[in-house]
Amino acid sequence: MISNTANTGISSFHETNRVIIKGAGVAYLLPHPALRAWISNYTITFPTECAMSDGYTVIPHGCATLVLAWDGRRFFCNLFGSSTKPVCVGDEANICQTLFITEFHPGGYYAFSGLPQHELTDCVIPFDTINPAMHRLMAHQLEAAPDLHGLVAEMDRLFLAHLRVSSFRPEFSEASQMIVNSGGLVSVRELSQNVFISQRHLNRVFREYIGVNAKSFSRLVRVNRALRFLRRRDYSLSRASMETGFYDVPHFIHDFKSICGVTPQEYRDNMSDFYSEVAKF
Repeated sequence: MISNTANTGISSFHETNRVIIKGAGVAYLLPHPALRAWISNYTITFPTECAMSDGYTVIPHGCATLVLAWDGRRFFCNLFGSSTKPVCVGDEANICQTLFITEFHPGGYYAFSGLPQHELTDCVIPFDTINPAMHRLMAHQLEAAPDLHGLVAEMDRLFLAHLRVSSFRPEFSEASQMIVNSGGLVSVRELSQNVFISQRHLNRVFREYIGVNAKSFSRLVRVNRALRFLRRRDYSLSRASMETGFYDVPHFIHDFKSICGVTPQEYRDNMSDFYSEVAKF
């Protein structure tokens, strides 16, 4: 198994063209180029005692996440379906020695499963009940890999071998990109007109690929964009509200809290207790 000494394991990875962020005990890495339409990034970390609070919470982003872990006694792997509400993960992550996390792009997990993603929305499912063969292979690679380079290369190969589709429907690809590019401000009506399908059919496609309808996904993109402004101390709440297209600060606070479970100011005051995506939008 690769070293569970954080600095040794992380610092040994020198493919700089794949590094998004690399720090003490954690690395965010790009997957193989052929997987980048589907997988946002791999996150590899060797948690130390009390590295995060037991209440450490993942902000919802509408994307599936696959978490492979070793707690010193056993391997386990959970699939987090497309999220629309905060998920507390700190208490479980703190008992692990090694975590290999695959973060998918919106709809990305569909390409490997073919499952309608609305069946997985806001669910946490043991991966061995969904794909036992791939679960065994992933656990084997985490155990057998001599270093981080070897582990990442083998995970790339596994995902490439399990890729089931080569592209999304054009209307979904175009509409989802419009949502991301607009920061979640384009209406479902505008999307429908631009991709030449009915709003009802568009929402059905989004539920199949992402797990939520187009309006819900837009709200998640909008709030995740707001998080980036809130992490900047030179941005006031009113400026963050304005930059993300809210009518006024009260509307911003209401929408933010309905998705994140806390107000923008509470998020800003306790940012170390929250995880927000680093590479999707």
